[in-house]
Amino acid sequence: MTTQEAHILAERRLCGLVNGLARRIADHVRDRAALLDLTTPQATALRELSGPMTMRELAGRMACEPSNATFVIDKLEGRGLLERRPHPTDRRAKQLVLTGEGTALRERLMELLARESPLAGLSQEEQDALHGLLDKAVSHD
Repeated sequence: MTTQEAHILAERRLCGLVNGLARRIADHVRDRAALLDLTTPQATALRELSGPMTMRELAGRMACEPSNATFVIDKLEGRGLLERRPHPTDRRAKQLVLTGEGTALRERLMELLARESPLAGLSQEEQDALHGLLDKAVSHD
């Protein structure tokens, strides 16, 4: 086997592992979201709403278009889990803010996501190293 063939094989195996981890994480989020009567995108939005933010900021964190985030936010707002409020410095923008009920549900979701996480078998040091490597791979141009 040539060096190039070995590199291609190693990259294919690594891609398979990353895809497998992504599937396990997606399954984990979906299963925990269902326990709270949430869809996966709703759970993702709640997970990412760590404080007041605009729709554009949330969409960026969710890795989706703002129009897709709007649909999800409309559903959460309809359940009384968040509110759209005027942005303190930008008259054109609204901030998304969790209600008391939304904050409580987010806390419950975060607890559920932490249980039996696909990454739970890694120490904090290993998770930090994985984070660094994945961040480097994603940021590489």
